[in-house]
Amino acid sequence: MLQRHATYAETFDSFRWAIPERFNIGVACCDRHANGTAKPALIYEDEATGVATLSFDDLKRASNRIANMLRGHGIGAGERVGILLPQRPETAMAHLAAYKLGAIALPLFIQFGPEALEHRLQHSGAAALITDAENLPKIEAIRHALPDLRRIFVVDGAGGTLDLAAEMAKASDDFAAIDTRADDPAVIIYTSGTTGKPKGALHAHRVLLGHLPGVQMPQDFFPQPSDLFWTPADWAWIGGLLDVLLPSLFFGVPVLASRARKFDPEAAFALIARHRVRNAFLPPTALKLMRQVRDPRRFGHGLRSIGSGGETLGADMLDWSRETFGFAVNEFYGQTEANLLVANCESLFPIRPGSMGRAVPGHRVAVISPEGSELPPGETGLIAVARPDPVMMLGYWNDPGATAAKFAGDWLVTGDTGTCDEDGYLWFQGRDDDIISSGSYRIGPGDIEDCIIRHPAVLMVAVVGVPDSIRTEIVKAFVLLKPDAVPNEALAAEIQAFVRDRLAAYQYPRHVEFVTELPMTATGKIRRKDLRDMEAARRRQGQAG
Repeated sequence: MLQRHATYAETFDSFRWAIPERFNIGVACCDRHANGTAKPALIYEDEATGVATLSFDDLKRASNRIANMLRGHGIGAGERVGILLPQRPETAMAHLAAYKLGAIALPLFIQFGPEALEHRLQHSGAAALITDAENLPKIEAIRHALPDLRRIFVVDGAGGTLDLAAEMAKASDDFAAIDTRADDPAVIIYTSGTTGKPKGALHAHRVLLGHLPGVQMPQDFFPQPSDLFWTPADWAWIGGLLDVLLPSLFFGVPVLASRARKFDPEAAFALIARHRVRNAFLPPTALKLMRQVRDPRRFGHGLRSIGSGGETLGADMLDWSRETFGFAVNEFYGQTEANLLVANCESLFPIRPGSMGRAVPGHRVAVISPEGSELPPGETGLIAVARPDPVMMLGYWNDPGATAAKFAGDWLVTGDTGTCDEDGYLWFQGRDDDIISSGSYRIGPGDIEDCIIRHPAVLMVAVVGVPDSIRTEIVKAFVLLKPDAVPNEALAAEIQAFVRDRLAAYQYPRHVEFVTELPMTATGKIRRKDLRDMEAARRRQGQAG
């Protein structure tokens, strides 16, 4: 637990990690709260069935059944269990079951297309998958490419599949959780890369404990009495899973689950008011859309804290949040490999607009040179975190080379550049690589380029992020066509659909520009930076005009 002291310095200096040798996320987030009192754990609002409340007792029984079900089908400790579900109770149950079984959870985003799913399931060697009837066709289309996938369990199972509820009903609700070490692997979350396919960040059970100070600080020393947590972020992402769902359950605080097909800012205000949500993680794009709502105070709310991450919030957004909610949104910073490293907490120290905050207690964060030396205040360098650190990944799944390249000595290098001022406030400058920050997503261009290049009309392609007022950046593809292909709007739309259908809707290029050449290095690599610089020059010219 992070304890509040009079100053940030005292709060930071007094904090000490207390990581036990043995720790299991499933037990810590469920079983220890399941004491027969029907303490609420999940509040689920569904358009079709209304509102249901599940207790920790309910979650324990259900997750025990799933753990026994998996074991009964030959799935054991260390094997990967894919979870392709939206925000719904079965998602939480499946995660808890995997952890208690000693298996490795593999969260999968429901917007992923077949190719994105194929890579993650194939690369991880997933042995089992829990999904629903809506997402099953995508799996059936790639089933032949997944030799390790032995069992598929389907919520409201379709004919010829293993129905999750029916299989759970056959299993006992009594299960003795595996006595895992804190350093045993628990979850793989795939992160975007600048070249090639996404990499799987493998985290240990201790990653949950590592997240706790970074949840508590921007959520104004969460938990407090009557707290209730909600996020529109999907639980397949580290922001939804480890910034909201699991930390909240760990503290015995209920989580609101509500599946929305598309983020609706007015519906978000109404949901917050209807359920008296007290704590929220709202990505910057969600906040920008909510800012456009007329007279948002008409909804009323019971919020006491909002955290946001993914881009810098300026003074205007902070002023709007104070006017709308009565307090400032606290920005935080991290990445899939090491999350929630830096945060603001207005009740503990003043927010400096444009700064992403100060190091969260327990983490040694610095701005370093490429060689790994700490730089003096005000000097631009690489934002990095020192190991050992419980929030840090064990490594990339089956990729020791990429794991080693992520470090400069004992510093895990985030890939972001920035500065640190005399008072320890960190200031984001930009990416040191080609990752695109779009909405709440960090998108690697390599996966998109690999997809587009397979289109029969495409000879070469480069993908970059270009500025956007709502999403921060949007994906743009510069496409060099084969000699017999004719550039036109119809072909651009066809290329966009080609990506959207195979990868995910958030990854498709919202702009496609046909070019006659691409900037290349002497060794034949595409210079994406030149394309970004060209777009920036166009933007300046347009503003000047």
